[in-house]
Amino acid sequence: MAASSTGSTAARRGRIRGLLRSLRGVLPTPRRNPFALGYLALLLGTTLFARFGDPQLVHHLQALSSTDVHNLAHHPVLALAASGLWVAGPVWTPYLWAFLLTVAPLERRVGARRAAGVFAAGHVGATLVSQSVVLAAVAARGLPVDALGDLDIGVSYGVLASLGALAGLLSPAGRALALGVAAALIGEQYVDGTDVVTGIGHPVALLIGIALWLPLRRGPRRPLRRRTAPAALPARA
Repeated sequence: MAASSTGSTAARRGRIRGLLRSLRGVLPTPRRNPFALGYLALLLGTTLFARFGDPQLVHHLQALSSTDVHNLAHHPVLALAASGLWVAGPVWTPYLWAFLLTVAPLERRVGARRAAGVFAAGHVGATLVSQSVVLAAVAARGLPVDALGDLDIGVSYGVLASLGALAGLLSPAGRALALGVAAALIGEQYVDGTDVVTGIGHPVALLIGIALWLPLRRGPRRPLRRRTAPAALPARA
């Protein structure tokens, strides 16, 4: 009876250790996710500054960072780079989960440099397409001239591009789930009456990530979970 109880306890401890190893394999760390965690820390800093800093200074810096048509025409590089330093809204926590579920696992699979490239491609590409639509709509008098200067900041395009790219590296079931979640998020925004810029930019960002499946699959990849060698069996007497 004692031997049976001891064996059951050992098996339970083994399952717990296995679960902890699995969690350590998927949780982000500074070593495996320097881009995702570093970017999150930067966004936390700008979010706190936007909340507690001087309101006039915050408004000036965000207006300077906006990727609206006016800024893109006069200082495109500054606008495209600085607009990704802010979150859209006063709350940082949703972006924590967004990065942990999209950017971080992508980075673990393809490395920090290529993950940053995917993020930048989505941010820049979706911004240029959406603002081109705004410019065309204003020229066709479908939107007022004021739309050329509407504030446009945030990182949602990069996150959606990362989700689209990550889907291509998953199993068929995981790919369907990731794309289904992305489609649901975009669809909910249309139901809620999203603005023209994000209404165009979000699906474009997702498509940019999907378009990067082939180059990402061709390059070196790492498993989402760190594998450990099985324990050696005890030698027989």
